[in-house]
Amino acid sequence: MAEQIIICFMVVVIGGEIKGDQLEKVKEEYGEYVKVVVDLDKEILAAGGEWHADGEKILLKQGSRQEVLWGGGVNLETKEIDFNSLINIRPGVSKSMEVVDVKIREKMEEIISRIFGRWLR
Repeated sequence: MAEQIIICFMVVVIGGEIKGDQLEKVKEEYGEYVKVVVDLDKEILAAGGEWHADGEKILLKQGSRQEVLWGGGVNLETKEIDFNSLINIRPGVSKSMEVVDVKIREKMEEIISRIFGRWLR
């Protein structure tokens, strides 16, 4: 029987400001870039993981609604937030990986900035 290898990437669900130890865990996959999935209703996010779908799946299991989940990322080196993810492509809603709705982008930026706080200054 072949050896089974399981690889698990750290995803953390955060509502308050991210702590240093949490940040180190979510940086494990891409270093200074952290993938995030933001729940616009609950004003929380899932950070980390290999794919945005990892965070999306966890938030859905915790009761988030698909239509209020949007993906993006945080570059801790440049202090920039992006709004690009495959999970943003939705039939009848969005044909783009990039969040183009200004109100959604503003809400995402507000939540991400609050949670990553001092790490983006």
